[in-house]
Amino acid sequence: MKNFFVILLTKFICKILKIFKKNGGNLPGKLAMQMSSNIFKYFKIEGKVIAVTGTNGKTMTNNLISQILKDSNKKVITNSAGNNMETGILSVLIKNCTLTGKVKADYLVFETDESYVPIIYKMIQLDCLVVLNFFRDQLDRSGEVESLILKIQNFVENYTGNLILNSDDPNVSRLGKANKRNKNIFYFKVDKYKYATKELKEAGEGKFCPFCSTRLEYEYYQYAHIGKFKCPKCYYGNNQLYHILTDIDLENKTFKIDEKEYKTQFNNIYAIYNIAAATAVAKRYNIPENQVMQTVEKFVLNNGRLEKMNIANCDTTINLAKNPTGANVSLRLLNEDKDNKELLFVLNDNIADGKDVSWIWDINFEDLENVDRIITAGTRPYDIAVRIKTSNYPTEKIFPCESISEAVEKLYETKGKKYVIANYTSVQPTRRELIKYKEKIGENNERN
Repeated sequence: MKNFFVILLTKFICKILKIFKKNGGNLPGKLAMQMSSNIFKYFKIEGKVIAVTGTNGKTMTNNLISQILKDSNKKVITNSAGNNMETGILSVLIKNCTLTGKVKADYLVFETDESYVPIIYKMIQLDCLVVLNFFRDQLDRSGEVESLILKIQNFVENYTGNLILNSDDPNVSRLGKANKRNKNIFYFKVDKYKYATKELKEAGEGKFCPFCSTRLEYEYYQYAHIGKFKCPKCYYGNNQLYHILTDIDLENKTFKIDEKEYKTQFNNIYAIYNIAAATAVAKRYNIPENQVMQTVEKFVLNNGRLEKMNIANCDTTINLAKNPTGANVSLRLLNEDKDNKELLFVLNDNIADGKDVSWIWDINFEDLENVDRIITAGTRPYDIAVRIKTSNYPTEKIFPCESISEAVEKLYETKGKKYVIANYTSVQPTRRELIKYKEKIGENNERN
């Protein structure tokens, strides 16, 4: 009876939040857990649960999987806005359950914070776990990468459901060997693309074999430590592939699966890996290929993840970068665009970002090409400005700003392409300021 009334009350709170046009995020789940520590046991889930985890790319992959399933006329429940910890997923269940705790859908697709995978899926039966990558991220919250990998590894040692792994990440690939009883291990891979390199260009974590400690040999790096690797001693890395993307053409935004050409809205290797994971899931659940192709071609993100806008007649791309790898991938996107452009980099140090911002020293500002000006903002605008200055970028072209609104105004003083990189808690405030400026410019044009 206690859990019945907890659900009743939190559902009422959800209704109130909806009236005031508020999503609520983690709030209903947070309140429910405070009132009942065993609330997860109350739910009776009818449908297959798919979890997407990893350091980077969770939101895009989660939302693409959900969209593929929805376009195939499946009923899907998902946390598309993020909120990927225990209370966020609980909030989604509360909004979609009956008072008796029944949750009915064909699929429940949950982006899940890496640290919470062992916690949540001890309470919810999981049908498929997708692991994208592991990088250093928010060290003061998550700890070192190895400790995070071990949390997931301990979980999969007793997990026998579908496990879909990035074969090109040695930190992820190792999970396929954690449970010899599990026959449902599926590796995905992306073939070498035009800008792959022979040498490591960004900070990477996968340098040594996790089984014999021998230094791994790479045929090429796609980005960071993601690439084609093998251990020369024990041959770790020779996986039997389930799903592979080939003929990657970022200029034309195409790739192939089983010799069939797919089109996409994205032109960076980071997104291609997310698409590879999502299409591997679609393959595993026998979603018709033509439907998958249609969804991939039209799929876009409009939440500050590789989002494109036109502001003041300037093509603008905004992307989240919450760690060195995310930032370096965003800068690689700049460099692959040979046109002149300008950059706004917004850096916060709130608790959700991690108070330690030393990770900015692993960002490759030294390799910038055709970037005419850089504006910095956030709670630590001078820290990122100093980091950029030490890369030998001209000091007179760096403009720290005290507020995001001031930075946006500064960015559009000039014409041309604009790129915006913002970390975790700054991406949505930055996006709002960009939209606000776009609307203001529109109003001024109408008056003129």
